[in-house]
Amino acid sequence: MSTPKPPTLYIEGPAFWTPTLPGWEAARVAFRGEGALADPPAKRPSPQVLAPAERRRAPDTVALALEVAAAAIAGADRPAADVPCVFTSAHGDLSINDYMCSTLAGDPKMLSPTKFHNSVHNAAVGYWTIGTGCMAASNAVSAYGHSFAAGLLEAAVQCAADQTPVLLVGYDAPTVGALASVTDSRGLLAVALVIAPERTARTVASLDWSLVGDAAAATAPRSAAAATLKDINPMADALPLFEALAQAPGSADAPIDLPLSAALALRLRLQAAG
Repeated sequence: MSTPKPPTLYIEGPAFWTPTLPGWEAARVAFRGEGALADPPAKRPSPQVLAPAERRRAPDTVALALEVAAAAIAGADRPAADVPCVFTSAHGDLSINDYMCSTLAGDPKMLSPTKFHNSVHNAAVGYWTIGTGCMAASNAVSAYGHSFAAGLLEAAVQCAADQTPVLLVGYDAPTVGALASVTDSRGLLAVALVIAPERTARTVASLDWSLVGDAAAATAPRSAAAATLKDINPMADALPLFEALAQAPGSADAPIDLPLSAALALRLRLQAAG
């Protein structure tokens, strides 16, 4: 018996942030070879979803994730409070993890309650749901080097099963301290988009997706701008998808393969909206 083909889904509100491409418009034109990297690089974003005091205290990962989440929701023109969300990160906040380990090893009584609070893997999605008043389902996903693909698969399955739009947010930050000896994450990168079950006026591309078990190699970035980011951190796996979203309306792209493991990949086929 053949496996049913997953339903076509639709992408809205792509969002992107890294210091050299701070925003989707900057990334879109750079991925099309029509723009340059920011020089000097931008400072970390200041997400308006949070109150001023929380904004100042929020770690880089939270600021980064909420910046692209808000941009994606705005681009999709959907109410943040009603949209289920999937946040995915390979590492969570590595600088806080380093601080926690160092403090516990040296002087446990000096551990900051605020930093402890921000150390959990679902900190960013927690800030998002509180800041937006979102009562819909929320998930925090991690699959180490395959975290973006795993998060995208989770969001797509949830969208298809529940027939409701889902916000996907992916983010990672640099390694610091002793953790640099075991994992390599070199900078800030975050992406977001909304996956919808039906085409709308905000649709930027249709998405056909499937699982392939032939250990497909990861699709490599093609543009010079994306190539500068290919080793920045695990969220760089999202670059081929966002390059495809940056192409001219009406264009069709070759399949994009995002490995989920050594023997399984998520295969994407996009058709840009005309």
